[in-house]
Amino acid sequence: MTYFESYGPDRARDLSPEPTIHDPVSITESELGAWTEVRSGTRIDESAVGDYTYLMERVQLDYATVGKFGSVASDARLGPTNHPIDRPTAHHFTYRAAMYDMGEDDDSIFDWRADQPVTVGHDVWIGHGATVLPGVEIGNGAVVGAGAVVAHDVEPYTVVAGVPAEPVRRRFPEEIAARIEATEWWDWDHETLAERLDAFRDIDRFLDEYAPDAAAVAQTDAD
Repeated sequence: MTYFESYGPDRARDLSPEPTIHDPVSITESELGAWTEVRSGTRIDESAVGDYTYLMERVQLDYATVGKFGSVASDARLGPTNHPIDRPTAHHFTYRAAMYDMGEDDDSIFDWRADQPVTVGHDVWIGHGATVLPGVEIGNGAVVGAGAVVAHDVEPYTVVAGVPAEPVRRRFPEEIAARIEATEWWDWDHETLAERLDAFRDIDRFLDEYAPDAAAVAQTDAD
């Protein structure tokens, strides 16, 4: 579904395939997947939010794509808009000139911003107040600590924290992470997720029942 304006009144806390929006929010030229939730004070601009992902209060997305099953905490900001600091001034009157009755806007700046999108994979948790800078890619299963400033790409299933953000540890050993990622469970349909809920609560059971073994993953990578 594509949304071009702030959408809908507050809804009940129970979610549904339709996006759940808690006003006030601002959503422009963006897409929200099924079972998504957007809490109050959030702004989404030219971005896409995957199925089951939730955005807590005051999140800001600019030119960002967030995969499925994302968890984005309050006050996080993904893809904050850059100013052109190579000009005599960084102030936006040089590209939003019409606002100041100084002439036509400079669309090249908006194109420049759009060319530096943030890409976030599936099952990524972004902590409270974290900032992900333009052009960064975050892999599946990664975790970004509260208050972190992410200036470089984050490998899948890696926990990063700090300013600038640096790897702290792996969420799982590399072999286990590869087996989980190989299931591509985020693409399972709603009924399958519900049927396999107990396995999602037990990593050993999930690996035993649904993940290919390490040898099969290694062979797939080799092919």
